[in-house]
Amino acid sequence: MVAGPATAPCPADVLAELTATTDPAPFHLTCFATLPPGRSVTRPIVIEGEEGSGAGLDCRGGSLGRPGVASTTRTPTLSIRSRLDGDGWSRPRGVRLADCTLHGNARIWGLGADGRIEELRASSRAPGHTGRAQAAAPTDILFHRITFIATGSIPLYIGPGVTGVRVDEGRFTGRSVSTAIYLDAESAGTVVQGVDFDIATAREQIAVDGSARNRLVDNRFRRSDRGGVFLYRNCGEDGVIRHRAPTDNTITGNRFEGVSWLWPRAVVLGSREGGRRYCGDDAGWPFGSSADDGDNAARNVVRGNTVDYRLWPF
Repeated sequence: MVAGPATAPCPADVLAELTATTDPAPFHLTCFATLPPGRSVTRPIVIEGEEGSGAGLDCRGGSLGRPGVASTTRTPTLSIRSRLDGDGWSRPRGVRLADCTLHGNARIWGLGADGRIEELRASSRAPGHTGRAQAAAPTDILFHRITFIATGSIPLYIGPGVTGVRVDEGRFTGRSVSTAIYLDAESAGTVVQGVDFDIATAREQIAVDGSARNRLVDNRFRRSDRGGVFLYRNCGEDGVIRHRAPTDNTITGNRFEGVSWLWPRAVVLGSREGGRRYCGDDAGWPFGSSADDGDNAARNVVRGNTVDYRLWPF
């Protein structure tokens, strides 16, 4: 079912469909849903295209997703994505989520959505890719007081070209096979502020992969033993050229706990520098990571952070 007009409050019949527990089909949301007290949503939610602009949810303490169910990149709890209409992209903007517990993962996509890597690769092989990716991607997305409970895949993935995401006063818990937040290439302007990270990750807590002008401010990272915030450029992955480097980011006022004294990695500027076997897969073009495998993590501000070391090596 597709809900009512964008920015309008969801009527009662749409709320009933949204919160139906017997229907596993994804729900395409194009209105703003305020959940009744004690009500949750177990159906996957899709906010897609221009008609999704202004859509969102105020869970009022309720939850999204199914507790304890393993999540994958192909089964997101929440998808905010653009759609290719003819020769142009229809993208959502002004999406808002507040006071929710989100089980599983949220993914925000433009170019390359749903595994369509070829369109992303083709764009990257011509000048102006950053602008095209950003024009095609969702923008102006707010996650306010959201508790992400990871059950496998990255709980918050911000895809190529996505701009203007804000995550504030929330929490990340559970377990991720990768990171807690991933900022992918050509994205920009994400703000993560006042967030409590108490999540077990297989890698660093936040990956900044060819993403710029982000602000990571006043957060608490309780499990930094595998790394806190890493800035790099993932040259050559899937043959996609990274045009933008991880530059002009601000990382201030954060607290990193459990950092290994043997290998301290709270914030790492330039964590890869071309050290991946697939870096040559984007060779042949005179720009971006095709011309230079280096991370080029420049003009980043890192100051006023607190590091609490773990006093044992293992």
